[in-house]
Amino acid sequence: MFISGMKKTFFTLILAACALPASAGDYHISYLWHPDLAAVKEYRAKVAGLLGRDMARRLRVVKGQDNYGLVYPRRGGRESADTVAARHSRLLAVKGLEAAVAVPAADWLDALSPPPVPAPPPAPTPGPAASPAEERPAAPRPSVSPAKAAALAALGGKVEAYIKGLRRRRIVQSDERTAWVVYDFTSGEKVVSINEDMPMGAASMIKPFIALAWLHEAEAGRKPYGAGERGLMEDMIRDSGNVSASRLMRALGGPGGVQNLLKRHYPGIFKETRIVEYIPANGRTYRNRASAHDYSRFLYAVWKDEVKGSAEIKRLMGLSKPNRLYTSVPEVPEDTEVIDKTGTTARLCGDMGIMVARDAEGNPYPYIIVGIIEKSRPASGYAGWMRSRGNVIRAVSGMVYEELSAAHGFGPDAVAARSGEPPAETEAAGGGS
Repeated sequence: MFISGMKKTFFTLILAACALPASAGDYHISYLWHPDLAAVKEYRAKVAGLLGRDMARRLRVVKGQDNYGLVYPRRGGRESADTVAARHSRLLAVKGLEAAVAVPAADWLDALSPPPVPAPPPAPTPGPAASPAEERPAAPRPSVSPAKAAALAALGGKVEAYIKGLRRRRIVQSDERTAWVVYDFTSGEKVVSINEDMPMGAASMIKPFIALAWLHEAEAGRKPYGAGERGLMEDMIRDSGNVSASRLMRALGGPGGVQNLLKRHYPGIFKETRIVEYIPANGRTYRNRASAHDYSRFLYAVWKDEVKGSAEIKRLMGLSKPNRLYTSVPEVPEDTEVIDKTGTTARLCGDMGIMVARDAEGNPYPYIIVGIIEKSRPASGYAGWMRSRGNVIRAVSGMVYEELSAAHGFGPDAVAARSGEPPAETEAAGGGS
């Protein structure tokens, strides 16, 4: 027992030594989050070369839940961190790199420290025989050929290269940061992960979270869900009604009530979500925040029916409306189902959703796509900025559809090639589905 306790203590001390301590109220600077450790180390060298020798020794490669980040742990509050991030962003933009951003300090785990050696597991003790359910093997992962797996793995690099090209051409500005996630249900793989754990403005993309909170309470019998509530939900999701959203939030105890409910019942989903304000009628909401990873976890749980009201959330998010994943995206065919919610302010343009593509036999190929572009200060020409950044998300959505279509054999060109018919020309879609 003493030896076992010593080993546990030693293991804990190693973990503590690998962590980078944070103080309450401090803000660090974040430069990139990516699933490939080698890519983050390479990016660190680029950032260090631009920011100088003194900053190079302060940069840290850290471990997230399932990806890696490049951060600068520092002392100081939000205002000074924003100043530093803006100064660094101007330098990074010269080489087309991602904008730096201030993030709340965290006890980061250093990814370059030697991994701790865990204590050996205790000897098994005899127990009752496992039930048939316990003996049942886990469902096998979908089979994907090595060539298809390589094509899917390259998709993240293509999205990253596209955004870097836009930065070099100053289409995406130095004070703007982006986050992207693509999860392919067919292969069971996350094929794009760029800055997914970075908290960003939520805008109206927070509204499906409000819907989940209400439906959770309705299924528990604590809130009604009749024609009136259904009408508020449809207005909030389909028409992005801010007044309806605030009415529902107020009935749930305000922003704090929604936040507490989601954190209490779904802590594994809403890890970076912060709901702290109502959405005003004019839509100028900047303080509510969430990460692209939060959106993808939420969408995954909704698709898998792992949260209350999943069927109704899919219906609400699938109501016909303009969006940035299908509307005016010529690569995406008309029969593609879209379950999504956009978000727009003078500082944020985003969309998060589930796309359900189909092959010639009608078999579904669902995938999650999240794209967010956030600006550190309000755009001077709101309408033009919104259209421009919306088109960036559309371009990525088209790119993702083409790559997944080629990998899995769905979509007009792939189906036509398989049947020996010439591919039909695809016109730009006129509206969401």
